[in-house]
Amino acid sequence: MIYLKQEIGPILDVKPPLGSGKWLKVGTLKIEGRGTKLGERVLKKILDTAISEGQDGVYVTVFDIHADLIALFERYGFQRHATKATDDGVELVLARDLNTAVGDIIADYPFLHLNGRRSWLLAVYPQYHSRLLPDSILNNEPREIVQDVSHTNTIHKMYIGGVPLTRMSRGDMVVIYRTSDRPGHAYFRSVATSVCVVEEVRRRSDFLNVDDFVAYALRHSVYSEDELRDKYETSSRLYVVKMTYNVAFSRRTTRGRLMEEAGISEQPRWDLRELSDEQFGRILELGQVDARLVIH
Repeated sequence: MIYLKQEIGPILDVKPPLGSGKWLKVGTLKIEGRGTKLGERVLKKILDTAISEGQDGVYVTVFDIHADLIALFERYGFQRHATKATDDGVELVLARDLNTAVGDIIADYPFLHLNGRRSWLLAVYPQYHSRLLPDSILNNEPREIVQDVSHTNTIHKMYIGGVPLTRMSRGDMVVIYRTSDRPGHAYFRSVATSVCVVEEVRRRSDFLNVDDFVAYALRHSVYSEDELRDKYETSSRLYVVKMTYNVAFSRRTTRGRLMEEAGISEQPRWDLRELSDEQFGRILELGQVDARLVIH
């Protein structure tokens, strides 16, 4: 359960007070943990709500015995700002200013830092797309495919394939391109749905053995342990990119519009395709991405 409340600062019932501006207070946060990284998905919802509603910051009060929850918020840019006295004791006040950035892709999540970064189009098959990226599910897909499992809930996603992902670098932007579910209908049914940001890229030789690979990828990819082991044992060309899941487009953009309005040519193939700054910017416009998320 999440209860969110909009407040206008300064917030005076904490010491020291929170400054002026529009604050989103996390009034109630109850997560029934099952080891599925549900906390990350909840945090994403909180930040998405704050940004879409034009809040200047977010704050949450929490007792210091909840060390895991505190660590989760602090990882994504929240700082210990104050304390709050209650009938049950003294709570910590964790706050994040959404009008400032520190230059770190995790602490600044979900903002997109474009300056000096390359951008890419990366194809994902339909059977994996919405299981991995739940907020990017298409309107005609059954909601039941989005389940309470680690690879769905986590902010950190892994794409595993045979294309040379080592062309990408930390901080690069990745437009996720969901391929068509009907052969021959890509022009209308293949769509750009999301933007992720690269954390790191590895190849098969970067892992000591299959166990090392499975331990790295299992909780962030859509593949089962058996499938991961099979990929490692049978694929000489094996690449993994770990990304943060930053933005789900408000409007999915078809292959046809990407070609006609963003200027992306039919060739080379769209499995992994570098985009120009102009093409990436146009894709953000077509996807109706909140301009506040983009830091130039």
